[in-house]
Amino acid sequence: MMIFSALFCSLLLTLLLEAAFFLLCGKRDKKDFLLCLLLNLLTNPPVVLLYWLAALAGASRWAAAAVLEACAILAEGWGYRRYGRQFCHPLLFSLLANAFSYGIGLLLPALSTIRMP
Repeated sequence: MMIFSALFCSLLLTLLLEAAFFLLCGKRDKKDFLLCLLLNLLTNPPVVLLYWLAALAGASRWAAAAVLEACAILAEGWGYRRYGRQFCHPLLFSLLANAFSYGIGLLLPALSTIRMP
């Protein structure tokens, strides 16, 4: 049951962060916004599931994350190029959006341990 909550939380956080990144980049096309959400809906669950399976199998977590994130970046970049309307550099957008959400995802546990005086 824990894996389902981890998958759900990861998906929800990814959708929120990548939607925020989309808007922060000044993009406003509704179909591109929907595409952004859909691509993340399609890539995030397999990436997270495969990451945890690799970790359980004893693989390096960093190596697994690097390979899986690279696959997600390529898949999403392809989707933006193929179906996007206003992506001048779809692969770069995918790379930056994933770096943004992954980086904030790394920071959240550290921020949650900060105690306010």
